[in-house]
Amino acid sequence: MRTLDQLFERSTRSLAQRTSRRSVLASLGQLLTGAALLPLLPVDRAGRADAAESKPRANGPEDCQYWKYCAIDGFLCSCCGGTSASCPPGTAASPISWIGTCHNAADGRDYIVSYNDCCGKSTCGTCDCVRNEGEKPIYRPSRNNDLNWCMANADVNYHCTVSVILGVAEK
Repeated sequence: MRTLDQLFERSTRSLAQRTSRRSVLASLGQLLTGAALLPLLPVDRAGRADAAESKPRANGPEDCQYWKYCAIDGFLCSCCGGTSASCPPGTAASPISWIGTCHNAADGRDYIVSYNDCCGKSTCGTCDCVRNEGEKPIYRPSRNNDLNWCMANADVNYHCTVSVILGVAEK
């Protein structure tokens, strides 16, 4: 045990002769600064993205990627107390709407879908879904989803949006 003590004593004395307190404090400060900056370095998160893509999707009426939401812009009524085609209680569908043509991969057909805003309550705030596939400029209002479609109702407060299938699109 004595040789180990002597070894540590010699190495400590040698270190003390070669360094000062200031250089030790400077080195310690550099080490702490480097440790604080470590989280700012770039990190490859591709593995996390691949894991997220491999998860199965529900792809139902509460999912923004549901096929008949191809031109929707708003909160899904299916998450706000209604269904994908009917307004929640206490709200009324706007008589004016915008339309889109959505492809249903399950049966390989295209459908004409009407998007109606449900009005009369404050904004739902859940399941926000913005998909602008086939959206036309504002000069074609029936194909644009950026208008307040509740303007035709007595109560212009927007709550959520439903999508109603009007029919099969003919080619």
